[in-house]
Amino acid sequence: MKQKDIFVIVVVVVISAGISVFVSKWLFSVPAGRQTKVEVVTPISAQFDQPDSRYFNSNSVDPTKNITIGDNQNSAPFNSNSNGQ
Repeated sequence: MKQKDIFVIVVVVVISAGISVFVSKWLFSVPAGRQTKVEVVTPISAQFDQPDSRYFNSNSVDPTKNITIGDNQNSAPFNSNSNGQ
């Protein structure tokens, strides 16, 4: 590269940097316009109320209990060697 080429590149970079600064200030909002209102939330507490006794009591259904319907003795119901085919 010649000395004149380096000078032209530096001038172009400086001019483009200056233009980009002015354009970015024009396009983007000013700091006063960046203010926003947010909703204030209450902090989480470790204190919990007791659950409703209509649903959580000693007579309610236990969903983790296994339910067996009928008297099925087939130990592998999805085996491809079953007699039902």
